[in-house]
Amino acid sequence: MAKPTTIEIRLESKAGTGTFYVTKKNPRTKTEKLVMRKYDKKTRKHEEFGEKKIK
Repeated sequence: MAKPTTIEIRLESKAGTGTFYVTKKNPRTKTEKLVMRKYDKKTRKHEEFGEKKIK
């Protein structure tokens, strides 16, 4: 059986609130760390979220 090409990653808020999203990424095409602007429920505004490994 072949390995899946996508891996699950955790996007964690850079505002330090502890809010996170879980998404998938293809490491063969996106080699750099993923950074997105998403909604943070605790600060109630859009913040930057950076990639962390799922433990």
